[in-house]
Amino acid sequence: MSATKTETRQALLEAAQRIVAAKGYAAVGINEILTAAGVPKGSFYHYFASKDAFGEAMMKSYFDGYLTSMDAIVADTGRSSAEHLMSYWQRFYDTQAADDCQGGCLVVKLGAEVADLSEVMRLATKAGTTGIVDRLERMIADGVADGSVSVDESPRTTAEALYDLWLGASMMTKIHRSAHHLDRAMTVTRQVLLA
Repeated sequence: MSATKTETRQALLEAAQRIVAAKGYAAVGINEILTAAGVPKGSFYHYFASKDAFGEAMMKSYFDGYLTSMDAIVADTGRSSAEHLMSYWQRFYDTQAADDCQGGCLVVKLGAEVADLSEVMRLATKAGTTGIVDRLERMIADGVADGSVSVDESPRTTAEALYDLWLGASMMTKIHRSAHHLDRAMTVTRQVLLA
């Protein structure tokens, strides 16, 4: 794929992430994404074989960026593992509290929708969320090893439970348009990790 074609494809994916985060997947038309990306109408299939393939690529692109940001947190060697974890959760909080508590997390916005709509998008979302939990598990295990984190359960069980907690809190935050649920998730997270 040429550099220009790759750049245009990425522009389409980034435009779609912004629009879909606000409207959902099924409510967004291809022409809306093309217009937002400044790509001529009718050229969508030059970049993607189908809307399903596009959705899969959008989710993979979203998780690539998300996981890269998690890796950047851990790369800060001047901080403890507990500080890495709390920095991650603060970013999660800030993202979900943004835009009148409507957030920008595609997992929160699309999780249930794509699980029923598209098997390839479901699998891309499953792989991405597994990558998140894998990184959380490593951060927790590193925290236990360096003494900055103390957990009652295994690092994996703790990572899964905390991620589930934050997804649920994010959903309730969207429903209530109040960060109260995120505040509670942060309190519980501190209690679980920093006992």
